[in-house]
Amino acid sequence: MNAFIYQSNPSRVVFGAGALQHLAREIEALGARRALILSTPEQAASARHVAELLGDRAVGIFAKAVMHVPIESAREARDEAKRLGADCAVAIGGGSTTGLGKAIALESGLPILAIPTTYAGSEMTSIYGITEAGLKKTGRDARVLPRTVIYDPELTLTLPLGMTVTSGLNAIAHAAEGLYAHDGNPIMSMMAEEGIRATAAAMPRLAIDTKDVAARADMLYGAWLCGTVLGAVSMGLHHKLCHTLGGSFNLPHAEVHTVILPHALAYNAAHAPEAMQRVARGLGSASAAAGVFDLAHRHHAPTALKDIGMPADGLDHAADIAVQNQYPNPRPLERAAIRELLQRAFDGTRPD
Repeated sequence: MNAFIYQSNPSRVVFGAGALQHLAREIEALGARRALILSTPEQAASARHVAELLGDRAVGIFAKAVMHVPIESAREARDEAKRLGADCAVAIGGGSTTGLGKAIALESGLPILAIPTTYAGSEMTSIYGITEAGLKKTGRDARVLPRTVIYDPELTLTLPLGMTVTSGLNAIAHAAEGLYAHDGNPIMSMMAEEGIRATAAAMPRLAIDTKDVAARADMLYGAWLCGTVLGAVSMGLHHKLCHTLGGSFNLPHAEVHTVILPHALAYNAAHAPEAMQRVARGLGSASAAAGVFDLAHRHHAPTALKDIGMPADGLDHAADIAVQNQYPNPRPLERAAIRELLQRAFDGTRPD
């Protein structure tokens, strides 16, 4: 048996259909009395509903969260929290909104309560990301880990199938990289494989009926597990490439993960065979890389960077950024091979 270190992140999870009804109780449990509600502009109505549930415990709404947390947005939100005297932040939405809450907590230490409406998984991590001058910088800090997460599948019923699939593949990416992380452990590997299985198995059911509450619950369960893996171990080439492409070229977050994952797995396959077996088993496929590609293709998700806004003349720059700093990855970072990976991802070539 290999020796390992396991450390859990201290967060509280409230899970189940209708769980949002417990929001006021959970805010009280945090000892908070002045909550700032965060959302994207598109989810402002959800933010207003949360504010109504909290009554006089809600001091304001900041419905300006955007992808990749630009530093300007983070500063504006921090100033608003300070102006209102907020003592906690409630983030309802996907990774963009949770990320904005983290940006506030990073500076102020305000506790965050996250209410995910997608399957990003970032609500289970102490990882933050802020984009400044075209570069997305990430880090880990215990202050940004949401104290409480409310998973209510009823809040995801209106998520379109396309966004459901790309968000789910984003979650699968966390688990897949966790399986070959240099600081992984058997507990995280167990969660990763189960998270992949639950997420992949729910997608065909949602393709038939997007309002299948049980399938939505399974997707959230999978996202919870995959996000826990992301928060506990180091990520490798896949996440580095996605942060580069998202931050430098402003590509949509979940779609980038969807397109890049099959090619990142193919890049690492020969150097992490056990991890690939577990990914493939979770997918119910013979191949990890091809299995992820086929899952995306089967559900009409994007499979080519050229289809989500990536300029062809940016591939060389992306490859250069990806190898600027060395980081743990099963296969050494080779600039020429990474440039070829990006080309295959740009063209939408199915991995072997």
